[in-house]
Amino acid sequence: MKFSILIANYNNGQFFRDCYNSIIQQTYDDWEVIIVDDGSTDNSVEIIHNLIEEDPRFKLYQNPVNKGCGFTKNKCAYKSTGDLLGYLDPDDALYPDALERMINAFRENSKTVVITSKYKMFDEQLNYIGKGEHGEGIPEGQSYLTYGKGALTAFAVFKKDAFLNMGGLDVKMKRAVDQDLYYKLEEQGEHVFLNKFLYKYRLHANGISQDINKLKAKYWHCYAIEQAFKRRKLNNVKIRSISKKVRDDHWSNYYYELLESSNINNKIAQNLYALYNLIKIRPFNNIKFKLKSLIFAIFQKR
Repeated sequence: MKFSILIANYNNGQFFRDCYNSIIQQTYDDWEVIIVDDGSTDNSVEIIHNLIEEDPRFKLYQNPVNKGCGFTKNKCAYKSTGDLLGYLDPDDALYPDALERMINAFRENSKTVVITSKYKMFDEQLNYIGKGEHGEGIPEGQSYLTYGKGALTAFAVFKKDAFLNMGGLDVKMKRAVDQDLYYKLEEQGEHVFLNKFLYKYRLHANGISQDINKLKAKYWHCYAIEQAFKRRKLNNVKIRSISKKVRDDHWSNYYYELLESSNINNKIAQNLYALYNLIKIRPFNNIKFKLKSLIFAIFQKR
């Protein structure tokens, strides 16, 4: 069973050696690595070239211009040839037995389309900080879309057939692309949680969903939720009665943080939040649509 490790890189050359070392130290050896560089402006491509050299297990592709996380991760998957796929961010790393444990878990759960595990957090120098706060099984009868407790997280591994069936990722998304992936995979089949720490998550200021980027990531997470509800309604997938509340709570929390954020002009934030209060009233559904379109216009290029 071949495993494809998928790496979407943008300006993370300084961290790639740790990522690379964690791959070549894997106890399972039937793997390939698909790397797509998204128009990096640092020396990422040079560093990656020097490390992978002529190793045929590594394949490096480059976007001619920056296309964003959704586009680049989607490209990684479609370039792969493995039976199982798993995303590894270039600033993170795997534990040596990560692939082997995942392969064994899929062999034991043949009907499963996605298996997730747990992660530990590390600082910029890859010194251990603590256990990741997310990662758990989803209770029977629940949906990740409505359970909403961060149950699906790194290291997540999925069948390529399921990825193709779901039509790939939303290429417009700039952040929270993993949420779009999890919601779509949930619609394809069963999920299994592996209660093992397999992933090293590095915290640093330039992380795509860290520090100043957290608010942007939360917007895209809300966007992924909105699209999942629309998709499931269109395809007659049963949605629990609490779904609308869960969706509205996500948007409400997002607008509240937008209001409190120092990263956006306070007057603009107040106006947006005031509009949000209006959309709770049924006659203002058109305002709701325009407001979300405005927010999308703000964040779609970031």
